[in-house]
Amino acid sequence: MKISQVLGLIMLAALGFFVGSKYNLISDLFVNSSYIENKPIAASRPADEQRPEAPVTIITDTEKATIDIFERSAPSVCFITTISTQQDYWSRDIAEIPKGTGSGFVWDTDGHIITNYHVIEGGDKFKVTLNDRTVWNATLVGVEPNKDLAVLRIDIARDKLRPIPVGKSSTLKVGQSVYAIGNPFGLDQSLTTGVISALGREIKSIGGRPIRDVIQTDAAINPGNSGGPLLDSSGRLIGVNTMIYSPSGASAGIGFSIPSDEVKWVISDLIKYGKVIRPVLGVELLPQQYAQNWGVEGAMILATEPNGGADRAGLKALERNVEGEIIFGDIITSIDGKKITTNNDLILVLEKYKSGDKVRIDFIRDKAKKSVSATLSASR
Repeated sequence: MKISQVLGLIMLAALGFFVGSKYNLISDLFVNSSYIENKPIAASRPADEQRPEAPVTIITDTEKATIDIFERSAPSVCFITTISTQQDYWSRDIAEIPKGTGSGFVWDTDGHIITNYHVIEGGDKFKVTLNDRTVWNATLVGVEPNKDLAVLRIDIARDKLRPIPVGKSSTLKVGQSVYAIGNPFGLDQSLTTGVISALGREIKSIGGRPIRDVIQTDAAINPGNSGGPLLDSSGRLIGVNTMIYSPSGASAGIGFSIPSDEVKWVISDLIKYGKVIRPVLGVELLPQQYAQNWGVEGAMILATEPNGGADRAGLKALERNVEGEIIFGDIITSIDGKKITTNNDLILVLEKYKSGDKVRIDFIRDKAKKSVSATLSASR
């Protein structure tokens, strides 16, 4: 081998050694450096240089109470899915289409589930997802659109159900703490807290009639919370969350709940009869628009049911004389001292009674004030 070839090989070897050493130096700089692109490499930081974990946070008594309420109540709250069925015109195939979702809660160990009427409205099938994530087909027991309440039932072992404790809404005070549990926007088992902002509110039901003595709260109620429970500090049901006041559709700090005292008697009728059996006087009332046009303050009797409470008490209905002139019917102005100014007033006042109860009716006939007693009967 020529000397020039030997020298060339020696130079190539030296060049390879030089490049290799430079590469290793650069690699060591990147691997051993504490920063890459100004970001720390946690794995390379010695353990004694890492930030220590903070000590255990102290949970306040208020927080403990809230946690306890949620953990005790969550097993009673469920998720409602409403399904409608549609049949294809050409293939005749039937498709199930999710129509809406909402919240509900376990009422008793017989499998009755309470929710809002507007949650299940228009549905053909209903599914209930319990706290343990089991899904059950539900049957419709009864609805009351005028109270925005509905009852479903699932066929399940009694020991699998946790009925919610029921409280009394008539003793509530503005400023009391309240807790709402539900499934807002389909998110499972969410808790919001707040206070009772006001009592005695009135909202319009989906059936068109007013719901009185409604609870107002600033606990966040969003779409999907409907039908869920509003609880007091003892974890008792004091209301059923039904609607919000919000220009945007999301919580604006004004939510409404149907009071538990109202819920109890409505649900009792729905479970027993499939509908609400109201105590009635046996009268048909003059439509409100006519009463307003005629300047009538009260509930004017348009017709009476034969042998009904009003008929037996001698109350008179609107009629026409032989000349075709309208003769006003008796105008009911109060029931047991409770003032009646509209037809809805009469309906709502009578809801507080039972079939067979006697009431004193104050009314106006021919501009003269009169009074009579009548016995209420059950609606059919």
